[in-house]
Amino acid sequence: MALLTLAGFCLAQPAQATPLLRCAVTYAGSTQTIEATPVADPYVVASVDIGGRFWFKPVVVGQGSRLDYIKLYAYLDTASQPVLIQEAKYLPPFASAQLPASLTGEQHLYAGHLERELIYNCTLQGVQP
Repeated sequence: MALLTLAGFCLAQPAQATPLLRCAVTYAGSTQTIEATPVADPYVVASVDIGGRFWFKPVVVGQGSRLDYIKLYAYLDTASQPVLIQEAKYLPPFASAQLPASLTGEQHLYAGHLERELIYNCTLQGVQP
């Protein structure tokens, strides 16, 4: 009987989801979805090529369901090397979200001699208050 009670208790507890950062990144009318989960070492996260013009790097640092911080980096790709055009840092406490909640709002970045536009919006889900 005790085992059945324990099993029922375990099933009644909501499973803790791993936090997920999902960013919709748009350049030249094409949108990519980039996802990031917590890592212990931010230096292992790779940047993602966006249309051969930009690089985008979402970094979620934490362990399990605990988040220490989120950093977003956007770079303009140039002939010599990528140039940082934005770094955004988000610290806890993060709002609890049953549905994905916007973390960043819609961001519009302009860079390069032609002022090319990069647009992104990131949502965060699976965060416990």
